[in-house]
Amino acid sequence: MAELQRLPGFNVANRLEKRQLLIAVNCVAALSIFFFGYDQGMMGGVNNAKDYIDLMGFGHVDPATQEPIITDSLLQGGIVSVYYLGTLFGCLGGGWCGDKVGRIKSIAVGAVWAIVGASLQCSAQNKDWMICARFVNGIGTGILNAIVPVWATETAEHTSRGQFIAIEFTLNIFGVVVAYWLEYGLSFIDNGDSAFRWRFPIAFQIIPLLVLLSVVWFFPESPRWLVKAGRDEEARFILHRLRGSTGDDAVRADREYHDIRNIAELEKKESTKNSYFHMLFGIGSGELHTGRRVQLVIWLQILQEWVGIAGVTVYAPTIFRIAGFDTNKSQWISGLNNIFYMFATLICVFTLDRIGRRWTLYWGAVAQGIAMFLAGAFSRLGQDARNAGNIGLANSYGAAAASFVFIFTSVFGATWLTVPWLYPAEIFPLQVRAKGNAWGVFGWSIGNGWLTLLCPVMFNAIGENTLHIFGAANFLSLVVVWALYPESNQRTLEEMDLLFASPSPWAWDAERTFARLKEERPELVLAAKRGEHVDTESGKVTQEEQDSSARGAVMYPYVESSDTG
Repeated sequence: MAELQRLPGFNVANRLEKRQLLIAVNCVAALSIFFFGYDQGMMGGVNNAKDYIDLMGFGHVDPATQEPIITDSLLQGGIVSVYYLGTLFGCLGGGWCGDKVGRIKSIAVGAVWAIVGASLQCSAQNKDWMICARFVNGIGTGILNAIVPVWATETAEHTSRGQFIAIEFTLNIFGVVVAYWLEYGLSFIDNGDSAFRWRFPIAFQIIPLLVLLSVVWFFPESPRWLVKAGRDEEARFILHRLRGSTGDDAVRADREYHDIRNIAELEKKESTKNSYFHMLFGIGSGELHTGRRVQLVIWLQILQEWVGIAGVTVYAPTIFRIAGFDTNKSQWISGLNNIFYMFATLICVFTLDRIGRRWTLYWGAVAQGIAMFLAGAFSRLGQDARNAGNIGLANSYGAAAASFVFIFTSVFGATWLTVPWLYPAEIFPLQVRAKGNAWGVFGWSIGNGWLTLLCPVMFNAIGENTLHIFGAANFLSLVVVWALYPESNQRTLEEMDLLFASPSPWAWDAERTFARLKEERPELVLAAKRGEHVDTESGKVTQEEQDSSARGAVMYPYVESSDTG
């Protein structure tokens, strides 16, 4: 079969190559992640808009203080949290769609769902309408969150996967910042009483979604999904464009292609059942241990919420009020905190691929745990001082508590924000990678929806002691990550099947088994790293014969397979 020279129609992969193409792919992925952040940050301001509160009927705004008075917190929280029910269904549908029809088409489907949901939200006329619209919008977000990280990781090189995903999540928090300051500015229009204050911010999210829907068709499909779908020449061409099409770059691209092929063949033989039910309980996955991977990604996302970000989101305004800041100044401080949060995510860009996923979670959990305990303690001291009439001391304690809120959110942005989204996109077999990442979004939906409803109840019942619970959860997460989560950093996606081949759930056993299998079964993934190639029919490893100075390329033995015609 003749080697493919270009993709049909207009495709950026025909024009861009190597890092330029990777940057272009990640810019498109970042559009989706920006929307995700904006969509999450948007409802905070919407819930304070007088027209929205009156229309939905869960409270009113005090005419003297302009503070929202919530009379039906269950309705208010329900409108917000039904979005996470939508993401739960959306991620499962998106994972199925992504493995069935490809990453690009699934991203387009998710964008359409989200556009419809945003349109319904900004035109809502009552609470029932809004609840349905939030659910539809959540479905679109769930589809995108299940597919976009997979598409990004499958196109990136294994040495820089973390960096690219971390950059995307800087855009995620940028979305939160844009939502916050846009709504803050709109609060001054018509004294904050008009419907424009909440309808426009909801409608604004349609803009990045329309751009995403328009441009994604002109970007290359994941080469790994193409191999799975039997479109081998197209996969090889895209890998050449992503890694380089001449000299040593082309050699590495060919080796990566053959590694993908080898693992795809192994997974077809090893895994017989790939439904969500079978994945959850590990039925029919053999030595791939898919069920264990599903449990790991679900609980990592739930842990992400329990380390305290949900609590800070809910309780930060209270801490700022304890510090003596009035309503307007508290809004400024909250917005400034989000900006610090965004810039802190850049730390992860430079550290994640250097120190690894585990150490990123380790230092994040320690720093976050300390910040949570101290924020809770100074919050309590500030309240006691204010009750005793010592306003100056109360303000000092409150300022100390507020500073630890800043520290917590900054550390979270540099550590725990990114890893729970990257890990699920890395560790699953090619056959079910989109479905596997969907299980991670499933865990995020449970964790977020659960704490969205639970946090107000906890703070009402035990106040700042809730922060101490989150602090303890951070130190508990240290033990969980150390014992159960093997390192995925600097390992190819094809090596993940060896990393999880151990029958034991412990991370140290996984590492030992990984090292042993790399020695015993070099035909699986060592071709790309040792200049060897494997005949998938015979299973024999053959040393490449080349004269690099004369030829500049590796000549591979012919591989019998379905793409040979």
